[in-house]
Amino acid sequence: MNRKIIGRVLGFLLLLECLFLFPSVIVCALHGEGRAMTAILATMVIAAAAGGALCLLCRKADRHFYAREGFLITGLGWVVLSAVGALPFVFSGEIPHYIDALFEVVSGFTTTGASILPEVESMSKGLLFWRSFTHWLGGMGILVFLLAIVPMGKGGYSVHILRAESPGPSVGKLVPKLRQTAAILYGIYVALTVLDVLFLLAGGMSLFDSLCTAFGTAGTGGFGVKNDSMASYSPYLQGVCTVFMTLFGINFSVYFLLLTRQFKQVLKSEELWVYLSLILGSTIIVTLNTVAQYPGFRDAFHHAAFTVASIMTTTGFSTVNFDLWPQLSRSILVVLMVLGACAGSTGGGIKTARLILIFRSLRAQVRQMLRPRSVNLVQVEGRTVPDETIRGVYAYLSAYCVIAILSVLVLALDNLPMETNLTGMLACLNNIGPGLQLVGPTSNFSVFSSLSKGVLMLDMLFGRLEIFPLLALFSPAAWKKTM
Repeated sequence: MNRKIIGRVLGFLLLLECLFLFPSVIVCALHGEGRAMTAILATMVIAAAAGGALCLLCRKADRHFYAREGFLITGLGWVVLSAVGALPFVFSGEIPHYIDALFEVVSGFTTTGASILPEVESMSKGLLFWRSFTHWLGGMGILVFLLAIVPMGKGGYSVHILRAESPGPSVGKLVPKLRQTAAILYGIYVALTVLDVLFLLAGGMSLFDSLCTAFGTAGTGGFGVKNDSMASYSPYLQGVCTVFMTLFGINFSVYFLLLTRQFKQVLKSEELWVYLSLILGSTIIVTLNTVAQYPGFRDAFHHAAFTVASIMTTTGFSTVNFDLWPQLSRSILVVLMVLGACAGSTGGGIKTARLILIFRSLRAQVRQMLRPRSVNLVQVEGRTVPDETIRGVYAYLSAYCVIAILSVLVLALDNLPMETNLTGMLACLNNIGPGLQLVGPTSNFSVFSSLSKGVLMLDMLFGRLEIFPLLALFSPAAWKKTM
């Protein structure tokens, strides 16, 4: 167990968080929000002091580490960042209870978008900016950003952190050097975010709203700066969000292939076509199912496309109260909650790549049963999938089901409706935001007790970190000096 490298990386993360808080100070200064600015500055001092102390104590850390340290660094990193990131809300008094503030920030960093706030427009601009900025930081992963700018030593050990934080059944390097891979990922992420901001500005949205909306769209988070989310914005602005939500739900390796002009590889991407087909098919069905509730087909398609993209990419923005839709449409949305976007994107859920692997694996198993002597390999895009990857998918699904069941049982202690508990849990575990009924798009998560909020926060972290890095924190074996 290399404890010093864990402390060293946590120190760097806290120093980064200190720097990431600074733009919110500028926003506070521009709007004359002295109390919020003081709260943010106090948090920056705490983050800088704690981060500096850890870096100093662990300055002689051995930079050789393995999967165990990678999991622990990732799990602890997200917990520490959230714990400190909640302090500005408490210090300012805008969210006085720490559990509620922590819920809001965990929801931000994990790009969930579930909120305990009944209304947001009365909050200070600086804290609204920080709230939305956590989406952008958590979308691609703050540890990926750290890998892109801080040398972690030679030998490829940093790949254990990348694999622990990045979503999907398997993670590889786009180029031979890991640091370059992280830089490429963030370069694509920044470019798409800037493009999103420009399109929003072109539609007449203010710079502040454009930045916050783009942060939520890029990170597929969903925190809005208006009480009605995206409902009061123009159809053009809603359409821009529909397009960019869909784009950020695509595996970022596809964009790398496009940049390197490997167009044939893009066309062969089964995950991409399944993902786009699910969005298009769901949009058409929901449109036909809800057309009677709108003035015409065009309006129904517009809201259906926005909502389907928002739910499948696990963004969580809304233009209408989809909890009032017919049962078929609501059921489709619940299914899309679970499925999620592509692996290697900023979206949550089980991921389209896992869905493909599950169906291919089941087909291979059925063929094996019918013809015991035959050899049936699982193949995707003409390549054989290793058995280790298949086992990992089933292990993930098993853990997912266990966590979901236990979470719903704990939430049941609040005596809320079953639909509220179930969709609230799915919304947090899949990093979506709104559920149905009491946690629908026009409601919030303040109805839950502190115990339930704690469970839902764990669900958010389990969902964003793909379960295992967080599970490692609860495993005694992970903390032993030797294994």
